[in-house]
Amino acid sequence: MKTKFFIILSMLTFSFVNAQQEEVESEMKTAKGITFAHGDMFVEGSIQISTGGDQDYYAFNPKFGYFLSNKFAVGGQLNYSSNKYESTNTKTNIFGIGGFARYYVLELDKKRFKAYGEAGLGYGRNKVETSAGSDDSNSLTANINIGLNYFLTKNIAVTFTLANILSYNSVSPENGPSSDTFQLNINLFENIFDQPKFGLLYKF
Repeated sequence: MKTKFFIILSMLTFSFVNAQQEEVESEMKTAKGITFAHGDMFVEGSIQISTGGDQDYYAFNPKFGYFLSNKFAVGGQLNYSSNKYESTNTKTNIFGIGGFARYYVLELDKKRFKAYGEAGLGYGRNKVETSAGSDDSNSLTANINIGLNYFLTKNIAVTFTLANILSYNSVSPENGPSSDTFQLNINLFENIFDQPKFGLLYKF
């Protein structure tokens, strides 16, 4: 009798452990319970588009990041943007390279949703084309942004930049005086969809 009871108990225990293992594996195949760890890496591509009226603006921003901890990542990025004003027939193309530091501050929805703050610093080469000709310049930029990732799977997330808190831009033309621009946005969420910036992230 004891032998039969032991066999039944062992089978129930095995079935429970096996079911739990299958559940864990199933969860890992989805985006639930996603966490970052030291040594994780990601590639990310963001797109910004603003059209209509007098201005057409396009930007592409690929990034590569490396996690130093479960919340803090550093990396490098490239930037390309094109800005055209129809009224003045002026077009500005910018190509830049830089670095960034990102810190994740909030996790929701079983860790699918992750909000972060990010600081970036970059160097750019600018070309301005007008009806009178073209002019080249160099620029130094710095910014602090707030954004979020929403994981669709354990590796793929949608990225959305909510607000640009602080931005600094110093431009030094080859022909002409340099100029500095500083912008601080106190009301972060007044119009976050004015120039939406979104993309995809792949974690590996």
